[in-house]
Amino acid sequence: MATLQPDQSFITSDDMLDALCDRLAESRVIAIDTEFMGEDHFIPRLELIQVAAEGVAAVIDFPAVQAGAPMARFWELVCEARIEKVLHAGRQDLELFAHHAGRLPKPFFDTQIAAAMVGYGAQTAYANLVQRVQGVKLDKAHTFTNWSQRPLSQEQLVYALDDVTFLLPIHRHLRQKLSVMGRLEWVDEEFSRLEVSLGAQARDPQERYQRIRGWDSLKPRAAGVLRDLAAWREGEARRRNVPRGRVMRDEVLVQLARQTPRTLEQLRSMRGMYSSEVERNGQALLATMQQALARPESEWPDVPRDRKPDPESTGILELLQAVLKSRAAVENIAPTMIATSGDLQALVERASPVEELDIPVLRGWRRQLVGETLLNVLSGDLKVWIDPAVGKLRFGHLDRS
Repeated sequence: MATLQPDQSFITSDDMLDALCDRLAESRVIAIDTEFMGEDHFIPRLELIQVAAEGVAAVIDFPAVQAGAPMARFWELVCEARIEKVLHAGRQDLELFAHHAGRLPKPFFDTQIAAAMVGYGAQTAYANLVQRVQGVKLDKAHTFTNWSQRPLSQEQLVYALDDVTFLLPIHRHLRQKLSVMGRLEWVDEEFSRLEVSLGAQARDPQERYQRIRGWDSLKPRAAGVLRDLAAWREGEARRRNVPRGRVMRDEVLVQLARQTPRTLEQLRSMRGMYSSEVERNGQALLATMQQALARPESEWPDVPRDRKPDPESTGILELLQAVLKSRAAVENIAPTMIATSGDLQALVERASPVEELDIPVLRGWRRQLVGETLLNVLSGDLKVWIDPAVGKLRFGHLDRS
């Protein structure tokens, strides 16, 4: 039976947490992860915080210690600028920490992002990375554990600690590979992009509508209605601390944006609209839609053009995709880390000068690695052919003399 080791602990009191903070305060790098329950809340309910540093690892029972002064000290340590925080696929963890600590923990190092930049593939799962780097196969027996139930068994605690036990050696391994490949600045650029994304997401609920499936099929005015409805739902879900879909499902918001009912009776007749929600917030919904409809055209969202690319455009896109994959293979980096199909389509269909295009593949390390090559292919300054000897793409500048 798996049990906690002498250097591992389960923190359930203020005194224990205070002692842990004393140990963590001496560290320059800590590994950190969380277990939470998100099904019934707008802000997921934090249950456990797993943390590891050199010579110490612990599981913090958050409900048991959240009200004490040592928890405030712990948040200060998590946000301490001299301590690097190591996470894997850490977006949700960072969001939770920012909520509880009042600010985003910096600096941080996401091992999933770093792994994609050194050849381990895009969105590599933690267990797969542990097996490839450390040669250890993790136990998945408690993947679907209800972490809100107490008491927790020793096996559950050991399982939770596995999520941070291997993060520090993986961090060292990835930093070394990034250094050898000259990509430390690249990965820092990616962490900065994630930081900006998290900050923008927290600040502006008006942009939430772009994450709703089908928003780009709406006409601009209807997209403006959806934008305001999604922002209203965001505030209502936060106020009631329930998931967004508990207030109103995405597809209902899209339907409202298309049809914009003007009376409570019209609202009630809409498919998927709960009578209880009409009674609770019907007037607010009608007012939100009327406010959106009254906005001038200059304030309507920009909606991507809904048209099928012509055959020639499709062929050019496929050529750029081949160039991207070829360069990514040579550089041993996941192609989706460099550019998306949408980025490439924007290049093919550009209606403005290249300098005015605001797409990632034309900025920073991406432009250096592939972006310039793609632009040269599009301008005709670079020829592309298949080397029959090896069956790979080759590139060469055209001789225009």
